[in-house]
Amino acid sequence: MKNSDTGDSDLKFVRNIGIAAHIDAGKTTTTEHILFYTGRVHKIGEVDDGSTITDWMAQERERGITIVSAVTYCSWKNCRINIIDTPGHVDFTAEVERSLRVLDGLIVVFDAVGGVQPQSETVWRQADKYGVPRIAYVNKMDRTGSNFFGAVEKIREKLAAKPLIMQIPIGEESDFQGMVDLVSMKAVIYKDELGLNPEIVEIPESYSKISSEYRNILIETAAEFSDDVMEKYFSGDDILEEEICEAVRKGVINLSLVPVFCGSSLKNKGVQPLLDAVVYYLPSPLDVPPVKGIDPSSGKEITRKASSEEPFSALVYKIQSDPFGKLTYIRVYSGKINTGATAYNVRTGKRERFNRIMRLHADHREEVDMASAGDLYAVVGLKNVKTGDSLCDDKRHILLENITFPEPVISVSIEPATRAEQEHLSDTLEKLQDEDPTFKVSVDDETGQIILSGMGELHLEIITDRILHDFKVDAAVGKPQVAFKESVRKFSIGESVFEKQMSGKNIFGHVRISLQPDENTSGFEFENALENNEIPKEFIPSIRQGIHDALETGVLIGYPVIGVKVTLTGGAYRELESSELAFKIAATMAVRDALAKNESFLMEPIMKVAVETPEQYLGEVIADLNSRRGRIERMESLSGGMQETEASVPLSAMFGYATDLRSLTQGRAVFSSEFLRYSEVPSNIQTEILAKMYGTAY
Repeated sequence: MKNSDTGDSDLKFVRNIGIAAHIDAGKTTTTEHILFYTGRVHKIGEVDDGSTITDWMAQERERGITIVSAVTYCSWKNCRINIIDTPGHVDFTAEVERSLRVLDGLIVVFDAVGGVQPQSETVWRQADKYGVPRIAYVNKMDRTGSNFFGAVEKIREKLAAKPLIMQIPIGEESDFQGMVDLVSMKAVIYKDELGLNPEIVEIPESYSKISSEYRNILIETAAEFSDDVMEKYFSGDDILEEEICEAVRKGVINLSLVPVFCGSSLKNKGVQPLLDAVVYYLPSPLDVPPVKGIDPSSGKEITRKASSEEPFSALVYKIQSDPFGKLTYIRVYSGKINTGATAYNVRTGKRERFNRIMRLHADHREEVDMASAGDLYAVVGLKNVKTGDSLCDDKRHILLENITFPEPVISVSIEPATRAEQEHLSDTLEKLQDEDPTFKVSVDDETGQIILSGMGELHLEIITDRILHDFKVDAAVGKPQVAFKESVRKFSIGESVFEKQMSGKNIFGHVRISLQPDENTSGFEFENALENNEIPKEFIPSIRQGIHDALETGVLIGYPVIGVKVTLTGGAYRELESSELAFKIAATMAVRDALAKNESFLMEPIMKVAVETPEQYLGEVIADLNSRRGRIERMESLSGGMQETEASVPLSAMFGYATDLRSLTQGRAVFSSEFLRYSEVPSNIQTEILAKMYGTAY
């Protein structure tokens, strides 16, 4: 049976939120408790025993981590809350990126012991990038070494945020009992095992002074966003709870404030007030600015309001392979579309039919007969779509901002066991690339090997596990390899004249370019420096494409060339013989000419590695990082006798680090790593790499 969807009048009661954090901060546990307390599930799933709703993939349950973002929804205080539970491991940061692109609000979960950890910073930067309002939840208050106020201070210092304390924890570590709500100035005490019936009582005497101090800070902050609160504050009149909430809400929505809450999700304490905070402080689709896009025909900026009366517009933010067909996840920004109707894909210029429209509860589906503004849906029937595509009304086109993803830094080879398995592998790789924009597939021109590239060892481990077991492809997987890049040291000039007879017709293109290092770009910059019509404007895009294609293969080993500027300085055309193809080929050959005249060098991915270790093992950890060509960037003492060390380390030296770190610290240290930048490979290391490629005589 299909359900009807909400209309515009109900959008103020919709929240599209994400839950994000550093790995092991308790994201998925918090999501499971939210689903339990809202009545969406009747039993709390456990990460450790693989019974969670949102971690439904076999690989997630086996490893106890979130790998793909899972969409679900629930209801609380008359609000429908759409939730995306995102991964915490940096290898799957693309899942966070695309989720934040379509969400209106975010809960960032912090470990009360670790505070702001490396992936917390990454998530925060991503939220800043998309301007997503957020609230903070300091979890695991029951842990030994928990420090609520320390975590708040780290949010202020490390994230350059303005945290606003909304609760004071009652009790510490194993004695954590609940919290003081600074809006109502009441204590919330949890006594029953499931936390279903917290007691609302007067504030304990021992917490009266600190509660009053932080209540004053709350009121003073709220006054900055409400004239009514400010007037009552200075006149000494009573300020209503609703007035405080509304003022704080304004500060959250305009990204000025981050309300901070506390709890222990695993011990069933603090989740209901967190749900209240989602309703009270995070925006509805009506509270965020209208989505901006480009009119493809005019190039002008246009907007769409979150209203079903506006022309239909939606963004594809995720694609998932499904036994019954491709499942396409969309955020509808404006308008509405019924089951069976078609929408226009701006990228392809073709219509796509919405055969079935569904709401998702992790891997469970509930069909609806219409998708309308302000909500998240999954669609069956869309065929030629990719992540980031804009779908819109057939007559009122809009190109929405795309989603950008980082480039892969590590690769493995894969070889099908038989020729018959080749097609099966190709189909599987195509599906996986549709699902994951950070997963790339290429073919080595010299060896003919299929190369899989991803964001890290774990990322590729999951990908290959799915290929071999989920898709049941019989194939052999090679060892991980670093995805090097190439760059150049100096200025050089390249020139090419392409003249050839094709299909009985002479085609001609002449291109001259200059190539030089450019530290300000992570890819390549193109400049058209032609001062007259030596080459007509309609051929410039083809020249740029030819340059792009040439830089995909460097002259040292064949890795892509980055950090360069290519300037079109001259050339010639013939009115009857010149074509886009001729200029594209000429540009490619000109770049290769310039690269051959230049001095190329290898660049390697450098990882930002953060290690938390007991203090007694700190010396061994630092010595090991130094042996891996690591550079220590920062050290910090944590609570409970722990030390955090942050270093920049070449990815090539990080293979097997997890095993080595366990050995060094008797399994008591943990680490995380994320891509930081590309840097030049030391000359002695480059010589070794080239010798392996070309023989010791290199």
